[in-house]
Amino acid sequence: MKPTLNDETPIFLQIADMIKDDLVEGLLSEGEQIPSTTELSNFYNINRATAQKGITLLVDEGIVVKKRGIGVFIAEDARDKLVNTRMQAFSNSYIQNMVKEAKRLNISKEELIRRVEQDYDNH
Repeated sequence: MKPTLNDETPIFLQIADMIKDDLVEGLLSEGEQIPSTTELSNFYNINRATAQKGITLLVDEGIVVKKRGIGVFIAEDARDKLVNTRMQAFSNSYIQNMVKEAKRLNISKEELIRRVEQDYDNH
């Protein structure tokens, strides 16, 4: 997880997003225990209720599961669920708009693919 929080996004969303990012990047694994609300609140110097709100969001999304008296763990298939959700959002936010603009500019599918491959290889 990132060592700092920013003022632009609500803290509970940042906590949830950091856990999601760690899962997608392979820093957390399915079945692995995540930091407790107390650990999160101490590490980031935030209110425990704020940390709990971030965890509750993840529970509601099915990314983590609570085991009473034990802790909170990454749910089975959470990474696949998260990757699929992000891929759909990526398509909706970027690819669809790129294709629409390419069509407006009369860029062929082959030329668009060539340009994407070129940019992909250069980054």
